[in-house]
Amino acid sequence: MKFKIKKGDKVVVLAGRDKGKSGEVLSVLRTKSRVLVQGVNMMKRHTRPTAGQPGGIIEKEAALHISNVAHIDPKSQKPTRVGFRTLEDGRKVRYAKRSGEVLDA
Repeated sequence: MKFKIKKGDKVVVLAGRDKGKSGEVLSVLRTKSRVLVQGVNMMKRHTRPTAGQPGGIIEKEAALHISNVAHIDPKSQKPTRVGFRTLEDGRKVRYAKRSGEVLDA
């Protein structure tokens, strides 16, 4: 399945406990249609001490469904939908439908 969200994109959460929070996409889990967003949907994990690290309570991000996040428009900093467009040099790029700005550098 083709997703319009990639690692490194700036997104905002549209639904759930962390609605309105924004962050950078750390990874996209394609098989489960989920994304990890930095600093969003934090969970606590109780870990046992191992040879490499001490035990304790570790806080880390949990995955969100990809339908619950949207790109942030570079101009207005609001949620936007994404489209595809081919440039004059033949490259296919993603663009923000709200402002028309190209998302791919």
